[in-house]
Amino acid sequence: MNHSSTDVSKQIARIWRGWTTKENAPALERVFRDNAIPGIELSKPKGLIGITLLTLERGSEVEFTTILYFDTLESVKAFAGDDYEKAHIDPAVQPLLLRYDKRVEHHMLKESRNWN
Repeated sequence: MNHSSTDVSKQIARIWRGWTTKENAPALERVFRDNAIPGIELSKPKGLIGITLLTLERGSEVEFTTILYFDTLESVKAFAGDDYEKAHIDPAVQPLLLRYDKRVEHHMLKESRNWN
């Protein structure tokens, strides 16, 4: 079995969630894939390690979760500003949302393994 483990003891996962209708989910996914994520990637914020986009269908809604991985909390603050827990919503995303987290959670990453 081939696996890798990375020292993640100081990494931060910046987690945000938003909900949309099943009908708007494909459009919202396109906005994330084609605009929001590439825009973040293009600006290359210092300390940003990666981005994950997750979806979960529940009844008539689809929950979207974004996780941005940073090397330190200081990098998160440099990216998000003084009120770093405030959610920053891409203007193209907001009209497609039913509701969303106004505050972002920051989790300390303790372990991460990938098997390729």
